Amino acid sequence: MPRFRYPCPDCRSTNSLHDPDCRFDGTPWEDVERAYASILGVLAGGATTEGRLREAVDGPWDRLHSAALSRLRHDQRVRETPGGALELLSPAEYREEVAVPTEESLRTIYEHGSVPGCHDHAIFSLVAYYRSVGFSWAETRERVVEWLRESGTWARGGFEESSPEEIVDSKRHVYAQAYGWRQSAREAAAVIERSLG
Repeated sequence: MPRFRYPCPDCRSTNSLHDPDCRFDGTPWEDVERAYASILGVLAGGATTEGRLREAVDGPWDRLHSAALSRLRHDQRVRETPGGALELLSPAEYREEVAVPTEESLRTIYEHGSVPGCHDHAIFSLVAYYRSVGFSWAETRERVVEWLRESGTWARGGFEESSPEEIVDSKRHVYAQAYGWRQSAREAAAVIERSLG
C-alpha cells in the first residue's frame, strides 16, 4: 500500500485507508498533497497574513486548504507571529517545539513518567510519537532512553530488560511500522493518573 508524505488533514492517515468518519475519505491524494504544497510554498517565501495566503495559493481556497492549514498549525509546523502573520517554522525550531509532547495523554506520561502496569504502553506511545513528528530512530532512541532515566521510570522498576537502552531497542518495530500513539498513550495516562491519586 502506498504511503504519502502529508497526512490526511482530518484523520491523519498517510495511506489510502481513511478512518470511517473522515471528511476527506475518497479525496484523491494528489489533491491533499497539492493543498499542503501550495500552502507551504507560499509560507516558504516568508511570513504572511492568512488573507494573503488564501489569495496566493494555487487555485481556489477550499475546505481542504483550510483543513491542511489547521493541521499544519496543530502539528506545530506553522505559527502565528506577534503581528498576526503566519510563518513556517524552520526545521530546528520545529524540532525544539515538538521535543516535549504537549498533547494531553502524552504530556501526562512525559511529565510524570511511567509506572509498573503501563510501561509497555507508555514507551510504545513515546516511540510512536517521536516517529510521527519526524525524529530519526537514533534521535527517538536517545530521547526515550533519556526520558526513562530523568522521569524516574527506570528507577521505579518493573522491567525484564537490563537497561533503558535494551527497553527502547525492543520497541524498534513500533518505529519501523509507524504505529499510532494515541490509544496506547490514553491507556498509559489513565494508569499513571490513578497512581498519582
